[in-house]
Amino acid sequence: MLVLGLETSCDETGVALYDSDQGLLADALFSQIDLHRLYGGVVPELASRDHVKRMLPLIREVLTNAGKAPADIQAVAYTAGPGLVGALLVGASCAQALALGWGIPALGVHHMEGHLLAPMLEEQPPAFPFVALLVSGGHTQLVKVDGIGRYELLGESVDDAAGEAFDKTAKLLGLGYPGGPEIARLALRGTPGRFVFPRPMTDRPGLDFSFSGLKTFALNTWQQCRTAGDEGEQTRCDIALAFEQAVVATLTIKCRRALKQTGLKQLVIAGGVSANQALRSSLADMLEELGGQVFYARPRFCTDNGAMIAYAGCQRLLAGQHEGPAIGVQARWSMESLPAI
Repeated sequence: MLVLGLETSCDETGVALYDSDQGLLADALFSQIDLHRLYGGVVPELASRDHVKRMLPLIREVLTNAGKAPADIQAVAYTAGPGLVGALLVGASCAQALALGWGIPALGVHHMEGHLLAPMLEEQPPAFPFVALLVSGGHTQLVKVDGIGRYELLGESVDDAAGEAFDKTAKLLGLGYPGGPEIARLALRGTPGRFVFPRPMTDRPGLDFSFSGLKTFALNTWQQCRTAGDEGEQTRCDIALAFEQAVVATLTIKCRRALKQTGLKQLVIAGGVSANQALRSSLADMLEELGGQVFYARPRFCTDNGAMIAYAGCQRLLAGQHEGPAIGVQARWSMESLPAI
């Protein structure tokens, strides 16, 4: 089955063609980072308008690169949520219009299921069951995965997601948007041990996360340094390193607990923050110690992209799932509510 995947949940327009026999044929992505950088974050209305502008040219580009014609496409998968409603509606409307015009089925895909399954696009994908750490700007969750649609939520953030905390901490330090890569860049030049940040919610049982207090700790540390007249580049680097170390250590501790609780030895990390090299290294060391293995997608498939939506949609379409022509999206959507296949 040849599936066209469309991703428009936030500020990146992603399009891809996935073939159930040949794998990923082509993908294209347009990031709106430069558009939103001026505002220090995503402006929903601007995001929606830019998706409208980019969608059809990206579809044409992907078809050309794959050497395929519209008549070859057998189904369309699109992100139906969670995400920004206006942005989601652009992809949903386009997908349903194309499906109606081409006489093929369409299927709305859960954005986080797309992230969770993105490592399946790699040469050595994980096998079920496994524990998944979904870590991005909007989500931080630990999920036990027994199969597609067979998800058990083990823990999640009770306030800020890890990626959101990265962005907010970067902003208070006067860094650019998006904040995660900026923090990681500065952390490489940080002085180990100058600042030590807390590891929130690791001193109590459970698998939930909290990053709001860590962000406040970073703010207080920065303000104390400024009051003392120490607000140079090296201080920013040292705070960035301490912050990154705290987030990575917290995520690693919780992942270890989740693996012990479930008795599993395979861990999948997915979402934008999964591209962080310090996190990958920490989790790899932990899994090596436990005699297990960590899996993740290549960096360009860690952030939002059409390939993950095409793949996830293809699996469900092959299982016989599809929907009518109604256009519906969900800003919030529990992954546990998805049907198993």
